[in-house]
Amino acid sequence: MKILIINSGSSSIKYQLFKMPQEEVICSGLVERIGLANPEIHYKSNNHSIDKICEIPNHEIGLGKVVKFLLDEEVGVIKSTSEIIAVGHRVVHGGAAFSNTVVIDEKVKDIIKELFPLAPLHNPANYEGIIVAETMFPSATQIAVFDTAFHQTMPTKAYKYAIPNKFLNVNKIRRYGFHGTSHKFVTEKAIEHLGAKSSKIITIHLGNGCSMTAVKDGKSVDTSLGFGPNEGLIMGSRSGDVDQAIIFHLVNNLDYSIDEVNNILLRDSGMTGLTGHSDLRDIEKLAAQGNEDCKLALDMSAYRIKQYIGKYVAVLNGLDAIIFTAGVGENSIVLRKLICEEMEFFGIEIDEEKNNVKARKLTEIHSEKSKVKIVVIPTNEELEIAKQSFQLLN
Repeated sequence: MKILIINSGSSSIKYQLFKMPQEEVICSGLVERIGLANPEIHYKSNNHSIDKICEIPNHEIGLGKVVKFLLDEEVGVIKSTSEIIAVGHRVVHGGAAFSNTVVIDEKVKDIIKELFPLAPLHNPANYEGIIVAETMFPSATQIAVFDTAFHQTMPTKAYKYAIPNKFLNVNKIRRYGFHGTSHKFVTEKAIEHLGAKSSKIITIHLGNGCSMTAVKDGKSVDTSLGFGPNEGLIMGSRSGDVDQAIIFHLVNNLDYSIDEVNNILLRDSGMTGLTGHSDLRDIEKLAAQGNEDCKLALDMSAYRIKQYIGKYVAVLNGLDAIIFTAGVGENSIVLRKLICEEMEFFGIEIDEEKNNVKARKLTEIHSEKSKVKIVVIPTNEELEIAKQSFQLLN
């Protein structure tokens, strides 16, 4: 069975075509900078690798170019779109409506649209990917895998906010959590690696968006992202935790509009606000050259993550392993070191030599004295979506 996975962002489309249940990658690639200057499409199969700059003004044209590569007589991997049995879509926010993977119908699409305000950077792009895929692959079953689904196992005391009950009961305002597909994937890999029937794990997903999850016996019991995708850790352009009084001060005393404040916290804060850069590679390079803003930003990011480690050790009443994953978590030697140093009280001790790696496979980086395993596990959200899509159809 061939299943195409689409991870549609605001200006990008990540895609992989899998042969299931073998979990074989037939081809993969990325359409990036959609609607921006110098858009690119990348396509890779067993025999070909193509990187091309071309006009890609919107997602429909971007996915259309992907389909042309898939069908191309020379570099393609299918003869007809009908060979693709299902298209699996990453959808960031499923609200309270979805705790499992679902086949997409009109009702599902309507709910995804209703949740646009809760994930304004993601759900509209995810929805656009679905609409375009329905046109491009009319015979395929369209399937949605929600980032929030993994966190539906959180107890009420973890997901409920201390605001009047009606806001949960009537308006469904609660902690939902995100990056669930990634947290679920690395959790399963970690449990397999640990070989234990019971486990207490903290998974740390660090990319442009960042989140942490406390996982007990394979189930999410708490997570750092909340009602929307801006709580918790310091991110590429998002602030993470801030005192809500700051919002009222900006509006009531500094004459910012609510929309301006929302834009500041989502797009102009985090590493961007602290350093002028959102890419951690640039920030680490400048910090090494002595840039004080960049050095402080790295320290602040590590400090916030340390705070959440302490919080989740308390929630779990112990800790077996810390898992680093996603682009920054898998590649940032500097940030992993900053996070794990001076954590001996919790039994966390990193081995600097083992840590000196950009992990492409499961890699242990703790010292021999460490009571807690520190493991880097590359995430694969697309494979996790493919697995869940296949399971739904079978």
